[in-house]
Amino acid sequence: VTMTPPVVKCVVLLLLLLLTVFSDGLSTFFVTIGYFCKTLHTNKKTLHPIKRICRNDLLQSLSASSEQQAAVAGEVPCDVCTGSKLKALKSCMECLTSYCEAHLEPHQTASRLRRHHLVEPLENLEGRMCMKHDKPLELFCKTDQTCVCTLCSVFKHKTHEFVPLREEYEGKKAELWKTEAEIQLMIQKRQLKIQEIKKSVKMSKDSADREKAEGFQVFTALQESAERGMKKLMKEIEGKQKTTEKQAEGFIKDLEQEISELKKTSSQMEQLSHSEDHLHVLQSFSSLKAVLPAKDWTEIRVHPPSYEGTVVRAVAQLEEKLRKCMKKKLLEAELERVQQHAVDVTLDPDTANSRLILSDDGKQVHCGDVRKNLPDNPQRFSPCPNVLGKQSLSSGRFYFEVQVKGKTAWDLGVASELVNRKGKITLTPQDGFWSLGLRNRNEYRAFTSPSVRLCLQSGPEKVGVFVDYDEGLVSFYDVDTAALIYSFTGCSFIQKLHPYFSPCLNDGGENSAPLINCPVNQIESINRFYLMN
Repeated sequence: VTMTPPVVKCVVLLLLLLLTVFSDGLSTFFVTIGYFCKTLHTNKKTLHPIKRICRNDLLQSLSASSEQQAAVAGEVPCDVCTGSKLKALKSCMECLTSYCEAHLEPHQTASRLRRHHLVEPLENLEGRMCMKHDKPLELFCKTDQTCVCTLCSVFKHKTHEFVPLREEYEGKKAELWKTEAEIQLMIQKRQLKIQEIKKSVKMSKDSADREKAEGFQVFTALQESAERGMKKLMKEIEGKQKTTEKQAEGFIKDLEQEISELKKTSSQMEQLSHSEDHLHVLQSFSSLKAVLPAKDWTEIRVHPPSYEGTVVRAVAQLEEKLRKCMKKKLLEAELERVQQHAVDVTLDPDTANSRLILSDDGKQVHCGDVRKNLPDNPQRFSPCPNVLGKQSLSSGRFYFEVQVKGKTAWDLGVASELVNRKGKITLTPQDGFWSLGLRNRNEYRAFTSPSVRLCLQSGPEKVGVFVDYDEGLVSFYDVDTAALIYSFTGCSFIQKLHPYFSPCLNDGGENSAPLINCPVNQIESINRFYLMN
């Protein structure tokens, strides 16, 4: 055969496609070559040895191949290309070879090659071969949880359970989706935990900043109070000393004046003693003797002031002032802690007695003189003038404040969700009520069993109600003084708790002032009184 250029190129192509010989035999190989050489317009004698297998123009095939894109980093290259390798279009799981578009054509045309399993380009196809038998890893051993070839299934793993890789892949893929979902859930939980931790850190920092500010104010107030006490003590001591000095100066002035007069008289007497005029001496002696001072200085004393107990009294006064300041601080700190759990309470009209008049915003309630025509639903109190808040608590803590100013009677607290609402009601913890109230203008009671009379220094104008459901605690505070009024402790809550209100009867207008749910404004740390004194 004459080796003309077309023949040389055709031979090059034949060499590049030798891989198909080993996999499918020579017949498939020649059929594949025929795809590339359909019409070769050259001398028939030159092409006679291969004219039955070359039917396409080799130059066109090579030209088409040159137009394809070369593989770059990160892309799978064609295993057949020499020199500059083109980007692989598919990988054959039977041949364990990756092909560019040109070299893939036999797998798309030859009947035996078309049966091969083509996938998206894959790297490291050798790693998909059994290292022991040099066969493709086509099976999955469920017993050993590993990929094996067909020979492995006959020998080493012959008693094991096998499934095709695709079947195991589908199962693992579903498991991957499930695991991915679980991972995402774990990520979300951890992100939430991070937010929770950050929130806790922020709350801790805010609390620390608040405590530092309060501590600075307290100790500044204590320092100023101590300085004022010291100045007062110094002023008292200096005042006594000045009084003593003033008294002494007066005595000295009087004595110096008398000394001056006595010296003058002494001089006159000395002159008189030298006179020979008998009449003059006798007349002058009586007048000179009459001007002598008569004051007796023998018992005159300057008594130093007594400072005994002065410092002790000053310290005692300071201690009392500091004790009051610290007591106020502790009370305010306790109230501020519970105020952090404030909730916005709205009255529930479905529970309100027909005499009660609620404001449009559900924040105020007072008792009218006329019953309204309302449906007597199971939630409504009748005939007691009571109403519950819409909000409820079944765990954790909450706090709310109610203005009671101007009222002669009222009840406040919390009630269980399933308390009796019809007929006579007993306000005791056994009946699901934890409350206190006012009767007859100045008679305060905690409604225990029996009720407890409360002795308050002054009637509160605003009452704070705090509930710790988990600790079984209900506490009432005088918001203006930060004083604790009363606490129910050791309570056993088994139902939801609702805020409970009763403005009590109108009493001919004497008790017409409303109960008002107030927004919670946290108290200042130090009362101005203590800063001013």
